[in-house]
Amino acid sequence: MERDISINPGQRVIGRGATCNTAGRHERYARVFDSDGWDRESDEGTVLRTELREEVPRRMITYNRSPDLPFDRSINPYRGCEHGCVYCFARPSHAWLGLSAGLDFETRLVARPDAPRVLARELRSRSYKVAPIAIGTNTDPYQPIEKDKRITRACLEVLSECGHPVAIVTRGTLIEHDIDILAGMAARGLVRVGVSVTTLDAGLARRMEPRAPSPKRRLAMIARLSEAGIPVRIMASPMVPGLSDHELEGILQAGRDAGARAASWIMLRLPLEVAPLFRHWLETQYPDRAGRVMGLVREMHGGRDYDADWGRRMRGQGPYADLVAQRFRVAARRLGLDQPQPALRCDLFRPPERPGDQLALF
Repeated sequence: MERDISINPGQRVIGRGATCNTAGRHERYARVFDSDGWDRESDEGTVLRTELREEVPRRMITYNRSPDLPFDRSINPYRGCEHGCVYCFARPSHAWLGLSAGLDFETRLVARPDAPRVLARELRSRSYKVAPIAIGTNTDPYQPIEKDKRITRACLEVLSECGHPVAIVTRGTLIEHDIDILAGMAARGLVRVGVSVTTLDAGLARRMEPRAPSPKRRLAMIARLSEAGIPVRIMASPMVPGLSDHELEGILQAGRDAGARAASWIMLRLPLEVAPLFRHWLETQYPDRAGRVMGLVREMHGGRDYDADWGRRMRGQGPYADLVAQRFRVAARRLGLDQPQPALRCDLFRPPERPGDQLALF
């Protein structure tokens, strides 16, 4: 594959997942870097830095009707994700901002500091019907910027105060800062957490997920959450054919040993811009395996890089997909991770109070 000419060749791209930054699918023009000869010497060798801006959301709760998902609503405190996981299926969402699903997705981030206020307003609506809210379904709520912004924590405070159930998906260890809130919610049956572990190989993880915590650190996080009484699910997601699929049983074993009570898995998904980004990364990082990896991917999707149809997009189909699914079922049963988790409680919900509201007598 040819060099991506949208990137300044003098700029050092360190600790990033994507290897290119091609324009999004909604853009009329491609971006091309072309020096005019007036570059300052100090510009040569500069490191690509993370940029952060803010937006005021009109709504926080996003609803879906997908039969593939166990929830019908979610919130996302951030757009983009600095973890930089090259395979992230959420990358195409950056195209709606006029940005690339490549390096822009992991370096040009958007925070939503008004999220708690907007969330409380929506929960206060008379038409609102309570059901578990998912956090972390698009971008990680505990990516590095949460350390300073604390937007996820503020949203959890709103949910905890009004007794609203929540399911969290993350690979970020900053969730440990919120154990004080989560432990109290867990005691009331209001929360469970899914922790994603793609591989136990630290070298492979550093290449695929350059700014995410190491696999060892994520397992320690599972242990800390479990010790605090917070139900944790080990998520072997995504399984990458030809790279990490052989680790499936080992990931489940390590998760169970750390304290996980349940398990799940998802196959690698390459929607829209993610497919060419992943192929470019694969040919750069693992040229000797690129053909086999993509061959297995296409075998599961009818000869294509991705099949978006419901019922197939998460797992694929065909002999290879069936084999991985069978391996998961056997391992989960053997480890006692195949039992359904208790339903989150919805009966404790009370709409958030407005400042100045009359206090309840009981």
